[in-house]
Amino acid sequence: MSNKRSGCLWVAMVLVLCLSLLVNLVLVGGKTKEVGSGLQSKLRKPERLEERVLRSGTGKDRIVVIPVRGLISSSVAGRISASMVEDIKLQLRQAEEDSKVKAVVLAIDSPGGEVTASDNLYSAVRRVRARKPVVVSMGSMATSGGYYTACGGSYLMAHPTTFTGSIGVIIQSLRYNDLLNKIGVAPQTFKSGAFKDMLSGTREMTPEEKAYIQGLVMQTYGVFVGVVARERHLDEAQLRSGIADGRVVSGTDALAAKLVDELGEIEDAYRKAKELGKAPDAAVVAYEAQFSWSRIFQYISSEESSGKVEINVTQKLLPALEPGRAYWLPGFYAP
Repeated sequence: MSNKRSGCLWVAMVLVLCLSLLVNLVLVGGKTKEVGSGLQSKLRKPERLEERVLRSGTGKDRIVVIPVRGLISSSVAGRISASMVEDIKLQLRQAEEDSKVKAVVLAIDSPGGEVTASDNLYSAVRRVRARKPVVVSMGSMATSGGYYTACGGSYLMAHPTTFTGSIGVIIQSLRYNDLLNKIGVAPQTFKSGAFKDMLSGTREMTPEEKAYIQGLVMQTYGVFVGVVARERHLDEAQLRSGIADGRVVSGTDALAAKLVDELGEIEDAYRKAKELGKAPDAAVVAYEAQFSWSRIFQYISSEESSGKVEINVTQKLLPALEPGRAYWLPGFYAP
């Protein structure tokens, strides 16, 4: 009996030590996360993603499916790297460099998002397109920044009921100075220049400020329309006076306006990718991250640093728009 008790005691001690080591690693990881992140990003090699087979094939040829879902934003956390934008770029880069990958299917289901983030994805898609075909498959929505990203593809396909288009730019600011006046709150602002607080909600914007912001919006809008005109071989003047007025259109109307090349579902996109990639027997695969304890520690430490774990339902239902940023989004997504 004493030997059994002694054995159980040793097992319990080992478990306690392992648990203690795990907790300490999490705590140390949380405290050193900011200090070490810059060094790690310089030293570590890009992570090699594993393949998950979606449709089996014969031989070594691959068609890779890369999803673009939700709000396109550099502030949205990624599953593999720092942000969802970097996640997608990492997948695109691996597909581009892998000789077994004959084509890419970019599965977009997104209302759009930040101007710069969308432009980064568009450029990354174009780089892949220069080496191998990229077929875009639009899901329920590929509007604004989602459509901008899609324009980097070789061949665009939408479902008849897809919402797409919404070629435009929006910047919004909430004005609440009347509310402050009612409750007797008056802001005090010290600024270095006349335009420093031009999006402040504590006062009316001046005509000069409105003209300046509108100029920024139209400048960014010009970039968007220019990309659509160039990639879709359409007249820019006709776009500006017609469908590029911010409206959302169906996949059927997008085909009529030459914003997409074909109507179809994801299976049709697989077929087209195999055709363009000259790989009729290719397997269709998706990328996923390899198992890593460090990723689990990073997730736990990020939750631990906040002191609590929350399930924010509104954040899942609504896009997390940030004040002062320009967005390629349809109007009904604006706050």
